[in-house]
Amino acid sequence: MRGPVPEGVRPPGGIVSYPLENIFKEVAFLAYHFHWGREDLLELPHKERHRWVKEVSDINEKINKPR
Repeated sequence: MRGPVPEGVRPPGGIVSYPLENIFKEVAFLAYHFHWGREDLLELPHKERHRWVKEVSDINEKINKPR
């Protein structure tokens, strides 16, 4: 049995990387809507790219909402 993990030290495990399939989907989605280049989209930090995806999705939902 292991002892407690010292403060400031992360235990092994967890997510090693963001799934590649999700990156492809996010980049394709943003490229389609904004016409931004692949390199520009891949240079965005994950959190910022994910935020753009959410914002565009919210706009699409609002526009496509039945009246």
